[in-house]
Amino acid sequence: MEEAAAHNGSAGAGSPAAARPPATPEGMALAYGSLVLMALLPIFFGALRSVSCAKSKNSSEMPETITSRDAARFPIVASCTLLGLYLFFKIFSQEYINLLLSMYFFVLGILALSHTISPMMNRFFPANFPNKQYQLLFTQGSGESKEEIVNYEFDTKDLVCLALSSVVGVWYLLRKHWIANNLFGLAFSLNGVELLHLNNVSTGCILLGGLFIYDVFWVFGTNVMVTVAKSFEAPIKLVFPQDLLEKGLEADNFAMLGLGDIVIPDPRSLGSAPFPYSLKKNTHTYFYTSFVAYIFGLGLTIFIMHIFKHAQPALLYLVPACIGFPLLVALAKGEVTEMFR
Repeated sequence: MEEAAAHNGSAGAGSPAAARPPATPEGMALAYGSLVLMALLPIFFGALRSVSCAKSKNSSEMPETITSRDAARFPIVASCTLLGLYLFFKIFSQEYINLLLSMYFFVLGILALSHTISPMMNRFFPANFPNKQYQLLFTQGSGESKEEIVNYEFDTKDLVCLALSSVVGVWYLLRKHWIANNLFGLAFSLNGVELLHLNNVSTGCILLGGLFIYDVFWVFGTNVMVTVAKSFEAPIKLVFPQDLLEKGLEADNFAMLGLGDIVIPDPRSLGSAPFPYSLKKNTHTYFYTSFVAYIFGLGLTIFIMHIFKHAQPALLYLVPACIGFPLLVALAKGEVTEMFR
């Protein structure tokens, strides 16, 4: 998980660009407002797609859910991964590491963006579009012992979406432009929100509680989080320039928000239980409550960061809001026991 922080996207600490003039109030307001909007879009539309997917599939086709044990392990795995990246950047050349990561996220980004835009692009294809069906099938063994390794069905429309996404991928690979970075980041976020499924509210609380400690420790207790965030050249964060008004699209003084601060505390994190639970009640009360809580927590993160001029662990403010607001509503409605079943 990365923190919301002011970040120079092109220059490291101690470089001449570090002495650039401070951002204007208008530039900061535009950057922070854009980050909040970009964070809300994948949360809302990812949740809608998740529900649509759940309604269109039967129980045997539903994706695997995160259990309480998985949730308890996640902060430990995340800490090991973060520390490993930190050590890699300290031991090996940052240039070569980022080259490998760029190729890796180039492929992942194209696939994620293609999956994201496919439903929208289908509306623009004419009715007489020659859409052919294809199937990619890999098997292992033969006869009765044959096992499917990959069985993926797609059509011509999917190939068109893949080609458009590849253009964005090449743009990102060659230029590392912040718009291409954000297109990939939004695609990763939306897919993450869509695919994240927890089995109950308790699991959501365990996951958020563990990551709350994780985020606070690695931001306030060490310099690991900030170092990795500034060294890691990959679309794992949303960025927006604070000097856009002065430099246009070539601006390079960025504010940023890690994708983990979007996917993990989305309104279904506590919500993978309250959200389906609210569907049974034919109301979206808990989702909208958590959505408002997320906006409040993220706004508070940006406010505190602006006041103290220091990177902030966003989950420090998001977790209490995203857990506390729905629980207060459940308490007022007398549904706390039912929610935690």
